Amino acid sequence: MGIGRWSALRRRITSAGVVVLGVMMGAGAAPIGSGIATADPAGSVVVPTQWGPQQTDHLTAARYLKQYPNAAPQGVNDFGCKPSAEHPRPVVLAHGTDSSAYSDYSVIGAQLVQAGFCVFAPNYGGKAGAKSYGTEDVFQSSAQIGAFTDQVLAATGAAQVDMVGFSQGASVTRYWINQLGGASKVGQWVGIASPSYGGVMYGLVTVADTVPIVYDLVALGSSTAAVQQAAGSPFITALNAGGDTVPGVRYTTIGSRVDEMIQPRENIALKGAGATNLVLQDLCADNLTGHFHMVYDPYVQQLVLNTLDPAHARQPTCAPVAFGTGIREVVLASHS
Repeated sequence: MGIGRWSALRRRITSAGVVVLGVMMGAGAAPIGSGIATADPAGSVVVPTQWGPQQTDHLTAARYLKQYPNAAPQGVNDFGCKPSAEHPRPVVLAHGTDSSAYSDYSVIGAQLVQAGFCVFAPNYGGKAGAKSYGTEDVFQSSAQIGAFTDQVLAATGAAQVDMVGFSQGASVTRYWINQLGGASKVGQWVGIASPSYGGVMYGLVTVADTVPIVYDLVALGSSTAAVQQAAGSPFITALNAGGDTVPGVRYTTIGSRVDEMIQPRENIALKGAGATNLVLQDLCADNLTGHFHMVYDPYVQQLVLNTLDPAHARQPTCAPVAFGTGIREVVLASHS
């Protein structure tokens, strides 16, 4: 799709509520049509501080957030935390589209704190007064993540952080690392369900390249960030310009062969030096967790812990998970 068409599409994006497609897109992108490698960190960034319990899925998290909108994963965003010699790098978590730090990381965030890490997670990419985040221009969101990371480094005295991004969070963190000068501040990056080369929106991208009005229809019921995540978009192109990886950072993707949003599955994997690509079904064939439930899957959670803390790695328990797990919950959560 050409730059002009993306620009026209952006002008048609409304602020209407995000419907199923927008909710289910958890990837990353940029000011449609610009393709620039700079960003303004302006926008709504909230640092939640009210620690809440671990949840079982996005729906239970959404219900808790309705009562406690400032909820954060247990132990996360403690700016008095000082990294230990065993875990010298704080961990910065970045949530996905139309989500929040608590919704995506109520379990993983708490697990990392329990493992001895200082852990931080902003609610980024929202409008002023937003109740859900990761919906706005993703070039700006990438810069917001960078500014937040600088605050974490200053508060903790650490020289570097590790970064974990789920879906869109994987893209905004990697864009900051690769394109906005963040590489020297990062030891390793972990992308869960990372839209490294974008998603095809259930095949709509292919159709819309032939019938452009389809992009307009998608945009009307979606958010800026959701539409920007399409394969071949200016942001995805800018994200990978110059190579998928940069020297000095270790990259790990954790993906699923049955990811509902990122097809072909190979669009998750990174190419280049320093990249490790883990495929869930190669490790546990009966686990058919797809895009939406990844952060609530115990096997994936243990893979994240193992990647960040290899000295204490343990074999995850392989158990069957039905295809489509988590889809109903994430859709209901968007309307809770």
